[in-house]
Amino acid sequence: MYKRLPITFWATLFVTVVCVSLLASDAWRSWNAREVLLADTERAAANLARAMAQQADDTIKAADTSLADVVERLEADGRGAAALARLHRVMTSQVGNLSQLNGLYAYDEEGRWLVNSRPVLETRFNNADREYFKYHRANPGRGPYIGVPVISRSTGKWVLPVSRRVSHADGSFAGVALATIDVEYLKRFQQSLDIGKHGAVILVSNGGTTLLRRPFSPELMGRDLRTSPLYQAYMQGKAGTGIWRSTLDGEVRLNSFRALDNYPLFVSAALSKDEVLEHWRRDTFLHTLGVGMLAVLLGFFGRRLVRQIHLRLQAEQELLQARDALESLNRQLEKMALQDGLTGLANRRQFDVTLGNEFSRAMRQGSELAFIMIDVDYFKQYNDLQGHSAGDDCLRALSRSIRMQTPKRPGDLAARYGGEEIGVLLPNTDAEGARAVAERIRAAVEALQIPHPGSLFQVVTVSAGVAALKPRRGVDHATALIEAADRALYAAKSAGRNRIGSAA
Repeated sequence: MYKRLPITFWATLFVTVVCVSLLASDAWRSWNAREVLLADTERAAANLARAMAQQADDTIKAADTSLADVVERLEADGRGAAALARLHRVMTSQVGNLSQLNGLYAYDEEGRWLVNSRPVLETRFNNADREYFKYHRANPGRGPYIGVPVISRSTGKWVLPVSRRVSHADGSFAGVALATIDVEYLKRFQQSLDIGKHGAVILVSNGGTTLLRRPFSPELMGRDLRTSPLYQAYMQGKAGTGIWRSTLDGEVRLNSFRALDNYPLFVSAALSKDEVLEHWRRDTFLHTLGVGMLAVLLGFFGRRLVRQIHLRLQAEQELLQARDALESLNRQLEKMALQDGLTGLANRRQFDVTLGNEFSRAMRQGSELAFIMIDVDYFKQYNDLQGHSAGDDCLRALSRSIRMQTPKRPGDLAARYGGEEIGVLLPNTDAEGARAVAERIRAAVEALQIPHPGSLFQVVTVSAGVAALKPRRGVDHATALIEAADRALYAAKSAGRNRIGSAA
C-alpha cells in the first residue's frame, strides 16, 4: 500500500504536518501567554484587594476605637454639663488627630444631639430618622454598626457612618454614638491604586449594599448587589477570584474579593479583561501573521525538498526492512541455539554458560549457589512399553511442570541436561531452599498422574539430587556442584526413587 502511493501524497502530507505543527505551536504559545497574563493579573488584583481590605479595616478600626471611648465616657460619666463639655474636648481632639474622621457625635434616645466634635456645639438637629439610629434602637447588641453612606447634615459631605449603641445602666436604649468617616479619605486611597482605565474597586457590606466604588457615582451609593455574580461568589467563600460581567456598568472584569478581618464588609478589585488582554491581542495578531507567512514559505520549499529526497528515503526503507529481517532471523537462530527443541527448556549450551556466570557471581558476592539434578524414574521401561513418541510427550509434560515450579528470579534456570535428566540452577539459594523447590517439582510431576505400568508407583515420577555451595576462590569449581548433585541423585534412586536426595 505504501509503495503504491504517489510521491505527491507524501510531499503534501509532510508539508501539511510541518505547517500545522508550526501553527499549532504558535497557537499554544499564544494561549499560554494569555493564561500567564491572566494569572499575573489575578495576582495583581488579589494584592490590590488585600491592600484595600487592610486599609479599610485600619480606617474603620481607628474610628471604632474612638467611638468605643465616647460610649464608655457617656455611660460612665453621665450627661451633665461638665461631663459633656469634657467629652466635647475629647471628641474635638480625636477628630483632629485622625484625618479619616469627619466627626464624632452623640445622640440621646430621641435622636437629639447631645455633643459632637464640631468647634461650636450643634444641638439643633435630630437624627432619629437615620438608618443607623433605627438599627440600634431595635437591636440591643453593643458591637459597631456600619451604615450606608449619607450626606452629613453638619458638613454637607459624603460620610460613612460607624455607630455604637449607648445604654442606660439597666440596659435600655439611651442613644447612639456616631463616628463619620470622610468618604473623600477612602476615595483618595482608591484613586491611588492603578486599576487601568476601565477597572473598578468597591467596598460592600456583607448584606450586599454598595458603600463606595471607583469610578465614584452618588447614584451607586447604597446599590443592592445581592443578585450580582460577585456577591454570590463572596457568599461561597470569603476570598476568591472570578471573571464576571458587572451588573453596574456591563464591563467584563477579573475580580478579586476579600473580606475585612474585623468588620462585616468586603472589598473587590476588578481589572478590565479587555484592557488586560489588549496588548496580548495585538502581539498575537502580529506574531500569528508572521508565523502564517513562514508556514507558507515552509510549505513551498518543503514540498520541493521532499520530492528530491523521496528516492533516498525509499532506498533507506528497503535497507531497513532487510536489516530487520536479518535481525529477526538472528534472534530465531540464537533462540534455537540456546533452547532444547523437544522440551522448550534451555539446552546444555545455555546451561553451561549460565552456570559459569552465576558461579563467578556467587564467588564475588560470597553467596550460595544451588543446583537440582532431576531424573525420570524408570524412563527406559516407559520408552520400551509406550514407545519413543510417548516418551517424548512425557518429557514435554514433565518439562512444563518443572518450568512452572522453578522460581522466576534473574539467574534461575531450568535446562535439559541430557537424555531424561533436567537441571535447575538456583542462585542465592541454600540447600534447604533448593530442597523445597525440588520437593515441589517432585510432587507436581507425581500429580500429573501419567500412567507408567513399568514403575513401582504405576505413574511417572522423578528423583532429584540437591547440592548447594558457597564458592571459594581458587578452591571450588563449578563441576564440584554438578558432581555433588549427581551423587545426591544417585543416593535418592538407590533409596527407592520418587524422592529427594541431598549432598552431604
